[in-house]
Amino acid sequence: MELTTKNCIPCTGKEPHLTAEEIAQLQPEIPDWQIIKVDGESRLERIYKFLDFQTALDFTNKVGEAAENQGHHPALLTEWGKVTVTWWTHAISGLHQNDFIMAAKTNQIAAQLSKK
Repeated sequence: MELTTKNCIPCTGKEPHLTAEEIAQLQPEIPDWQIIKVDGESRLERIYKFLDFQTALDFTNKVGEAAENQGHHPALLTEWGKVTVTWWTHAISGLHQNDFIMAAKTNQIAAQLSKK
């Protein structure tokens, strides 16, 4: 099942991190995302480039709306011509399937904006 068609599940904090094998299965669906480590936590991160600040801001707002709808929220850094999006599951201090779902949905939002 394609990640963009899935919905996030609420996390209680008792869920395990994704295993290396699970990450390896999911990562091909979001190939432009990097796995980074921050304070020992694995996170998904991608920088999106735009032609101007307004488009970057529109993208940020659309990602924020999607995050609110799914109950899963990223770190967003909006700058002139670019937005850095970072997904991880705060409750488990690492990666969960929800992060991959939202990364795929973020890619979908960027693709829709680029068609305008």
